[in-house]
Amino acid sequence: MPEVTVTRTDFAGARERLAADSLLLVDVELPPDAASVPLAARLGLDAEELDWFGRTGEPARADFLGDRAGFVVPVVQGDAIRHVHVVVTERFLATAHHGQGDLAHKIAQGLRHERPVDPVHMLFIVLQEALATFRLSAVRNLLETEELEDEMFEDRRAEQLQSLARLRRRSARLHHALLPFLQVTDAVLTRRMINPSFPEERQRSAREFQTAGRLVLADIESLQEATRRSFASYSSLVAGEQNGVINRLAIVSVIFLPLSFLTGFFGMNFTFLTDKLETRDDFWLLAIGLQALVLLGSFYVLHRTRIWRRLLDED
Repeated sequence: MPEVTVTRTDFAGARERLAADSLLLVDVELPPDAASVPLAARLGLDAEELDWFGRTGEPARADFLGDRAGFVVPVVQGDAIRHVHVVVTERFLATAHHGQGDLAHKIAQGLRHERPVDPVHMLFIVLQEALATFRLSAVRNLLETEELEDEMFEDRRAEQLQSLARLRRRSARLHHALLPFLQVTDAVLTRRMINPSFPEERQRSAREFQTAGRLVLADIESLQEATRRSFASYSSLVAGEQNGVINRLAIVSVIFLPLSFLTGFFGMNFTFLTDKLETRDDFWLLAIGLQALVLLGSFYVLHRTRIWRRLLDED
């Protein structure tokens, strides 16, 4: 079993090791605000064919370049999605990324456990670790979405809607970053597996990566579906509360609209009211008795329509 060397050095040292060692992983860490750096030339690689290596803003990529392959792999780091640039040959694996990240540390751990036999095996370890960051983020956000949905049914609050919007944007970003990468890698790996010279061990690693990629994509799609369902639940709760308010307004209207009509009617100064209704008995009969009769009629209507019962059931 050949020994795997993981080294972090300057460009001169990395270039020397790339030219001498037969099984090597070199990780190049670039400052987050660094401009595009021609890493291929500085590492002694093909500057024209690998001009994208280390370039800022490079989209997802998977290219088979004869004796080498190049990848731009999306990786989830906290709330950000970064891209790791990878070049692999039969002798070495070189990675480059902007800013500090823990992917190199995870790769080193994977190398110690997996004991890869060649750089291509190291490549699949890198790809699997990148998928693991998407899986972890998708599962964590899915659990957060389910907890928010449970909280909504107990006590709905406006900030829950903001959290759901954040999770929905997060799921869209994960899907937008991973789907193009899986499409280009599937195309390259499928084309390589058709080649009879592609070793069986590498075909097995490629199939495992494709299967893992589909499972992670399914997790992200489950997160998207969960956020959509939570938004629908929130809308249903709001609609239910609005229905309760409308029912209460209906009760108030049934009671007070007839009373307002009576008050307005007897408040008019026409001849019959001013000349004929002068005694206290007339006042009690019309002003109080008629309103009491209207109230009894209103309560009877509410009882027959069962609005009270529906409100009690909702509460």
